[in-house]
Amino acid sequence: MVGSKEKRDKRLQQVSLLRTIPYSDHQRWWTSETVAVVTGANRGIGFEMVKQLAGHGLTVILTSRDENVGVEAAKVLQEGGFNVDFHRLDILDTSSIQDFCQWIKEKYGFIDVLINNAGVNYNVGTHNSVEYSHMVISTNYNGTKNIIKAMIPLMRQASPGARIVNVTSRLGRLKGRHSKLENEAVRAKLMDVDSLTEEAIDETVSEFLKQVEEGTWESGGWPHSFTDYSVSKMAVNAYTRVLAKELSERPEGEKIYANCFCPGWVKTAMTGYAGNISAEDGADTGVWLALLPDQAITGKFFAERREISF
Repeated sequence: MVGSKEKRDKRLQQVSLLRTIPYSDHQRWWTSETVAVVTGANRGIGFEMVKQLAGHGLTVILTSRDENVGVEAAKVLQEGGFNVDFHRLDILDTSSIQDFCQWIKEKYGFIDVLINNAGVNYNVGTHNSVEYSHMVISTNYNGTKNIIKAMIPLMRQASPGARIVNVTSRLGRLKGRHSKLENEAVRAKLMDVDSLTEEAIDETVSEFLKQVEEGTWESGGWPHSFTDYSVSKMAVNAYTRVLAKELSERPEGEKIYANCFCPGWVKTAMTGYAGNISAEDGADTGVWLALLPDQAITGKFFAERREISF
């Protein structure tokens, strides 16, 4: 464990160093008119991603389900000289999504980057209740899909390509060390990217929720820690691959690249502030993916600026 911790700390030091190196002019595909949206961004990783993107010169829209805290969060950044706007967004509310899209259309016309950070987790430490499984799946998986589908028609058609970045977790890995999916049939289905479909992912989460209702989930081969959260992120990981494949069929000039990343065990409200990574370091890979000059990268999973397996 000590060696593992030392390696992680070394990688984080390298990431911190990379963050201080400015993008060269030939890498910088964006301008001050490039518009990024970050969901669930009133605090923690989301807030930090807004700050870093705005620090790179983008126009960034900070969204939050709670309007009051969202306005205050945006105000802090605006007073710091960052080009940040705010609009309320609840990714579980169809009318909220529609209002947000209409506002984007009227005020900006399009967006270039969508970072899906909004999410919930009700387990802390060794606690592993599935009491709120429906809310966790609805928010983390269905809500993420809802906003992606609503925003795709508003993503700018340009040669650099638009970018979708999903905040997920290593807990959603199919062969993860800490939260392994032991259901062989489900794992095989989700690993087969060539035949993987959104419907298959939906069926998987529906089966999990059915077993939760029946009280049989513990024998279903699902991850043993942070079970509902792990299943929700496993679904988002899988959906990222399906989405990237679908979007790759778009013609040149209309490309949208979709990737996901794990920010690590970050010291935020979601972890009960028990994490060992700062929000600043946790946000880095998401910002890096959003601004990546290499357009060919899509449908991948990253952590600490490195590709990892699903």
